[in-house]
Amino acid sequence: MLTNLSGCDFTSKEELESRIGKLRQKMEENDISFAVILQNVDMFYFAGTVQKGVLVIPLDKDPILFIERNVDRAAVETSLEITPIKRDKDVKDILMDRGILRGRGGMELDVVPVTVFERWKALLGFENFTDIWPLIRDLRIVKSPFELVQVKKSGEICAHVFEKARDVVRVGMREVDISAILEGEGRKFGHQGFLRMRGLNQEMMNIYITHGRSGTIPSSGDVPIAGAGVTHAIAQGPSLNRVEKGVPVLIDYGGGYNGYISDETRVFVAGELKERFITAYEVAREIVQDATVYGKEGMDGTEIYNRAESMAKKAKLKDYFMGYGAGKVGFIGHGIGLEINELPVITPRHHIILEEGMVFAFEPKFIFPGEGAVGIEVDFIVRKKELERVTPTPIDIVYV
Repeated sequence: MLTNLSGCDFTSKEELESRIGKLRQKMEENDISFAVILQNVDMFYFAGTVQKGVLVIPLDKDPILFIERNVDRAAVETSLEITPIKRDKDVKDILMDRGILRGRGGMELDVVPVTVFERWKALLGFENFTDIWPLIRDLRIVKSPFELVQVKKSGEICAHVFEKARDVVRVGMREVDISAILEGEGRKFGHQGFLRMRGLNQEMMNIYITHGRSGTIPSSGDVPIAGAGVTHAIAQGPSLNRVEKGVPVLIDYGGGYNGYISDETRVFVAGELKERFITAYEVAREIVQDATVYGKEGMDGTEIYNRAESMAKKAKLKDYFMGYGAGKVGFIGHGIGLEINELPVITPRHHIILEEGMVFAFEPKFIFPGEGAVGIEVDFIVRKKELERVTPTPIDIVYV
């Protein structure tokens, strides 16, 4: 008999029923009769398992979790009733018998490939589908108490790795050497191994080590600091660059526990740091502290961005804030959860009103072309009267 070898908490029946119930409310509001869930993360969110299959959520009937492989493992992981199938073609007859294929269907059209979409339309003999991702996205933006526990456990992995980094970063070490050691530390402490990011060609490592010029090289990714990587085939992440005295080393680490992600950044330096970097770092610290005090439920995310940008402008650092030149990004915060690019996003354009239970990474960073970068990234949970830190780790520069 299969058992839980991971030690992680399974998603309770009550939690899954609550999520499915909230999705149904949104489906009813948008005249959607049933939803076909195919993507791994959404399957995990609504069914608590990623075993091969499909989840169908009718508006007015019990959800049907079809599992093709592995039924025995899925039975351990989920509290939903499982309908075993030998192939996905078996789904149509069951849905027809239960009168589900009617009205308008929903599917995750932001991530489902066209060929898969067309195949499922042909397989079901049903054409009337709309994109259900906006409903799922808005549902996932506020985390439940169970989810917040998972995020905090992910944050504990971040805290452990940053503590270990004090003994790892040394002059002469390559970025990839530091990365290899700290990745191992995270895994030993329970890291799930990789991070998930939604969208076509969205690829993400769980650790980015940048030092000096490698932290200033622009990337195709919508991130302020991506790193040079070890090959242009990947074009991001730690490189073969070696640590030098007086040049900041940024460690941007993504924790991962039970599917849930944390994302924080700290600066380490061997020797003395140039005044320019110290000044920018202090501004980043002030921005984080200001958000901690000023942010709370009911605030428009644009206010947080504008306050941060005004502080950078006052310090005459606006040109280097969140990138330089063509490498600038238009945000200072991004939502985290089961994926690293969730809502809310903290930008000057997106008027998102913060709600209790939202979680986002907040990352004021400054990039000086050809020299290096400094900054901080911390994770916040939105509370009624404040922004709560996910991890208790200090945000000071670490001198090694």
